[in-house]
Amino acid sequence: MIMEEFLTFFVEMPIWLKAGWILFCISIFWILEGYYNFFILQYKKWNHARTNFVFLAFVMVINAGFGLIAAIVFLWLGKSDFGLLNFFSAPLWVELLLSILVLDLIAQYGVHYLLHKVKWMWRLHIVHHSDKNVDVTTGTRHHPFDFMIRESFALIAIVIMGMPVSFYFFYRILTILFTYFNHANLRLPIWLDKSLSYIIVSPNMHKFHHHYQLPWTDSNYGNMFSIWDRLFGTFVYGDFKKIQYGIEIADHIQDENIWVQLGLPFNKNVNSEKKVRI
Repeated sequence: MIMEEFLTFFVEMPIWLKAGWILFCISIFWILEGYYNFFILQYKKWNHARTNFVFLAFVMVINAGFGLIAAIVFLWLGKSDFGLLNFFSAPLWVELLLSILVLDLIAQYGVHYLLHKVKWMWRLHIVHHSDKNVDVTTGTRHHPFDFMIRESFALIAIVIMGMPVSFYFFYRILTILFTYFNHANLRLPIWLDKSLSYIIVSPNMHKFHHHYQLPWTDSNYGNMFSIWDRLFGTFVYGDFKKIQYGIEIADHIQDENIWVQLGLPFNKNVNSEKKVRI
């Protein structure tokens, strides 16, 4: 009963509280990275944030649209009893954990892997990697079409599991926290960060993913759990001193110009072929 009431809270959360959660997560890591920054970034923080917040606005609009689609999907699931969760009986917390794991695998690790490996998807995802000053706001930086692909994969995971809407809403709250935690320019003790990386995606672990060259660019795809990277051989934890943010193939592109970034995937002057140089 307590567990059910806990999950119901996330279903009934008003929009202002969800927006407040985003603001809280950004604010807390923004403050922390100001005092415990891992890299001293030579940039104007507010100008940089302004660009990424425009992308956040796009994300929130798209999220509202997909929310309507998700509502239809959940109504259908409730009537059809479709999905893996309907084939066995388990405690609620077990079903919740399994659902979050599948969502993280498909809607985070899986789609992220494809965004790097499928050429036309990669062109969209370049926008996220073109940020030359990765900080907490980089977590909001997704081209609108990139984010639509991500949301579509989330719907696929929902259908596969046949999960209730409360599981999905709780998952969304968790992903917001992890997204900003992973991208924050936050200095954790190496022993702590490395210990965390055995289970979850830690800030230092994700920094390698934002290195401007292969093979690190194509590594550490996870968002919440690091087990997928370890399981599928895409886990990297190397020398932090070698990390350089941005993406080599778009290094000349203005990373803080929103119009340039929106058009980046369609810019024929940008060669999307990646090269191994490390």
